[in-house]
Amino acid sequence: MEKIVEQTLLYDFYGELLTEHQRTVYEDVVMNDISYSEIAQERGISRQGVHDLIKRCNKILADYEEKLHLVEKFIFIRQRVEEIQGLTKKAGSMDDLSLVRQIEKISNEILEEL
Repeated sequence: MEKIVEQTLLYDFYGELLTEHQRTVYEDVVMNDISYSEIAQERGISRQGVHDLIKRCNKILADYEEKLHLVEKFIFIRQRVEEIQGLTKKAGSMDDLSLVRQIEKISNEILEEL
């Protein structure tokens, strides 16, 4: 997974667990693509301080994911739902009982994951 996508997903799931200061700086870097130098100047801290804060936030978010696996579950469920959508499109044009069984199997896997 691309690093920026991974950072965004981790932030979406666990960002509220960061302090307000961590959240605002992290959002500026990751979501708003503002440079470390600009943030440092705006907040009156060093560029290295911004770098360290982002590194610390990435570790915190990754640690939450390692323990809770919410992003992993989300990606799994999204993939399975996409499979169901593809199968239902096929099933709409034919009367195939095997497609219905596949959809049922995938649906059960999703429910087990939840």
